[in-house]
Amino acid sequence: MLFNSLHFLLFFIIVTSLYFALPHNRRWLLLLISSCYFYMAFVPIYIIILGGTIVIDYFAGIFIEKSKGKRRKLFLVASLVANIGVLAVFKYYNFINENLSFLLHGFGASNPIPYLSILLPVGLSFHTFQAMSYTIEVYRGHQKAERHFGIYSLYVMFYPQLVAGPIERPQNMLHQFREKYDFDYDRVMSGLRLMAWGLFKKVVIADRLAIAVDTVFNNPEQHNSLSLIIATVFFTFQIFCDFSGYSDMALGAARIMGFKLMTNFDKPYQSKSVHEFWKRWHISLSTWFKDYLYITLGGNRVTVPRWYLNLFIVFLVSGLWHGANWTFVIWGALHGFYLVFGLITQKYRDRFNQLLRIDKVPIISTISTFVLVAFAWIFFRANSVDSAFYIVKHIFTGIPDVVHQLINNQPVLESMGLKKNDFALSILLIIFLETVHYVQSKKSLSDIFVQKPAYVRWAVYYGVILAIIFLGVFENRQFIYFQF
Repeated sequence: MLFNSLHFLLFFIIVTSLYFALPHNRRWLLLLISSCYFYMAFVPIYIIILGGTIVIDYFAGIFIEKSKGKRRKLFLVASLVANIGVLAVFKYYNFINENLSFLLHGFGASNPIPYLSILLPVGLSFHTFQAMSYTIEVYRGHQKAERHFGIYSLYVMFYPQLVAGPIERPQNMLHQFREKYDFDYDRVMSGLRLMAWGLFKKVVIADRLAIAVDTVFNNPEQHNSLSLIIATVFFTFQIFCDFSGYSDMALGAARIMGFKLMTNFDKPYQSKSVHEFWKRWHISLSTWFKDYLYITLGGNRVTVPRWYLNLFIVFLVSGLWHGANWTFVIWGALHGFYLVFGLITQKYRDRFNQLLRIDKVPIISTISTFVLVAFAWIFFRANSVDSAFYIVKHIFTGIPDVVHQLINNQPVLESMGLKKNDFALSILLIIFLETVHYVQSKKSLSDIFVQKPAYVRWAVYYGVILAIIFLGVFENRQFIYFQF
């Protein structure tokens, strides 16, 4: 069930209305049943897989808490193996098998292991990581084992963040399912505003940019260097608006009912370094890898070379988490390289910046970070490694030809799938988005907005609704991160 569908609108209205109408002690059951229905709207049979891991992790948490010594670790390992095993089969089996076939072919042998014709359960990596955080936190003694099976199931399946996060920790969520939240007009309006903003980013900005991005990236050989540059920049904003749009709608839907989910994005393209970018982008995943992988590897409490290796490993794994394809691995490796190279050259760059007074012009750091991030997105979006390297090789090589065409008033961008008006609107929407982010970095727009007279607020509400209706692209496009 897509957040940008009439199906979800009806679902949301019914579930939220029943939530406030029901007694507090029955709400968890409503949310659990609703979340099951929400998940089964994609591929119904996969609810069995999710249910199986929930049962395993529920009992694993109890046994971990009751046990001592090596038995505690044994139950933790059993839980992790079950969750990672599901990921390995459904997400990585064919990827591993394909690479094994390639390796064996190099030695003149064939691979006897068959491929599996299976669909990846939607949002598998998200709810798997959320489930693993529970058993790890119980093992570390930071969270008591949840005895209420329904409440634990709801922690894993809570529909707003079930398929694309944010990846919550048990300390933040489990207690909230026991708390009573009465209807609060201001909180409900705040949640609705956040949902509307998320929907605007998805259908008005992201899905509009996707038209040009898909056209170019699906056939990069048929497009000139200017089209490749524009498509890369468009995808940089498309993936942000698509994913943060989902997160806003998830946070808004939860907020209406009283639940507080963690913030997943914080104006990432205003970052002045790649390190800062990862503090602002997909925060729930970044902190997950920091808490459960980076620190486990030793973090920065090791020798300097090992510290660099730990960082690089984390980003390689992060790339693989995003997808079973070498394009994602390269994307993760690029970010790992950015961070390690940045640490190695920190002193020299600081001296250079001070010498030329670049540190007095922060926009330069912001632009350079944006360029590095956008370049890495090429590998994330490309359909194959060959396609990605083709784009990298040709993205600047045809500039003189493009300039010549522009001078002679010849068509340059028509093949991107956007009309001139749509292209201009896309640019204006990106400018509008970053203007909003700039203002938000200076002061809280929400605080300013709620202080305005009612007629101003409702004029804005109607304006956003009309913009979504008349400017939105309604093709039931799935959110990009659903595939992870």
